[in-house]
Amino acid sequence: MKIWAKNSRNTDGGSNEVTNAVEKVDAFTVGRDREMDELLAEADVLGSLAHTRMLESIGLLTSDELESVQSELKNILADIRRGEFAITPGIEDIHSQVEWILTERLGDTGKKIHSGRSRNDQVLVDLRIFLRHEIASIVRSAKRLFDRLQTLSEEHKDVLMPGYTHMQIAMPSSFGLWFGAYAESLADDMQMMLAAWRITNRNPLGSAAGYGSSFPLDREMTTRLLGFDSPDYNAVYAQMGRGKTERIVAQAVSSLAATVGRLAMDNTMWLNQNFGFISYPDTLTTGSSIMPHKKNPDVWEIARGKCNLLQALPGTVAMLTTNLPLGYNRDLQLLKEALFPALQDMRQVLEMAEMMLAHIEVKTDILDDPRYAYLFSVESVNALVLKGVPFRDAYRTVGAQIEAGEFRPEKQVHHTHIGSIGNLATAQIAALMEATLAQFGFEKVEQAEAELSGVLDSGIIE
Repeated sequence: MKIWAKNSRNTDGGSNEVTNAVEKVDAFTVGRDREMDELLAEADVLGSLAHTRMLESIGLLTSDELESVQSELKNILADIRRGEFAITPGIEDIHSQVEWILTERLGDTGKKIHSGRSRNDQVLVDLRIFLRHEIASIVRSAKRLFDRLQTLSEEHKDVLMPGYTHMQIAMPSSFGLWFGAYAESLADDMQMMLAAWRITNRNPLGSAAGYGSSFPLDREMTTRLLGFDSPDYNAVYAQMGRGKTERIVAQAVSSLAATVGRLAMDNTMWLNQNFGFISYPDTLTTGSSIMPHKKNPDVWEIARGKCNLLQALPGTVAMLTTNLPLGYNRDLQLLKEALFPALQDMRQVLEMAEMMLAHIEVKTDILDDPRYAYLFSVESVNALVLKGVPFRDAYRTVGAQIEAGEFRPEKQVHHTHIGSIGNLATAQIAALMEATLAQFGFEKVEQAEAELSGVLDSGIIE
């Protein structure tokens, strides 16, 4: 069924050739859209719950019609949450499916629900609702990884490890410093996610096909009912948000993926026998078909690969949307195929990273190995400077000792400034994260959706 059909026939009828052509066009243009649309099912029903309440408030539905529509929409929502909902073969998309069900059950009343909206703003609001759920889920997964890193940072704050520049032995570091670095990076990534949330959490419903409506729509009402922070005010701009919203979300995901991908790389490297800084239980690594000594970090390698692909996501979105003319274009449908699986990958990578780190074991005597003696060259230079020796003279003195093979450092560190080995600033980093998280307002959205659906636990934002 196509809700845009002018009559009850979906083809020009007649010949097999025409029917075959219509089927090919349908298969090509729809593609994976029905599959992607099933992920939007809850969002679509929530949007319709708000829209129909607004229609009743402006006289386009009677109170009895509203009651019946709301009841059936909530029945559909319950089916979706039980996993008993699917788009029927031959139905074009999620919007058509919901309207078809309502029309089957309610007759002409079901045909009224599309008044004052277009599939353009309907899919826009579905995407905004869906994306804010995805952002909330990703943020909460990132917070769990952040907490794990913070805990590990404190647990291992006194365990030294080598620091590198140019992949050369450089200066002493610590596991506390290493874990804490990734925690702070996640805190910054949440700033990007917050920006994506703020752009996403605006209401495009009521912009119709991109030019508004002659109905006296109450857009502030639907904004309030759906828990959005504000409308997208200009109807044309609301439609321009298709692609822009996805690009901003993709950029936030890309930033987060860069952090986790780098963490994955460190783990694969430190597990390597040439380093041997960390280990994992056999259950979290894989073996070789011919080399019995192998413990391969496959989880981290897959995580690294997925994160590399996720960092390309903004480019994919940009290439799909570059130079499109104003208004809706069917190309935009393909954004779902690029973005939806990527969001799932991001959540999964975060969850696996946290699980792996819950079982990490760190080596506590790494710097006893003589190969790491040069790590302390700067410590020795600084010790001379503290005794009054000019820095350049101290540098030359220690350099000469190294060249002569006479360098015998004291393997101790005395770092006390904020953010150093001896002062990790764990509490300050936690405060950064908490200050950002407090700005999302997930609870407002949860409450709005719960009230709209009549279910205390909306089941969408975990």
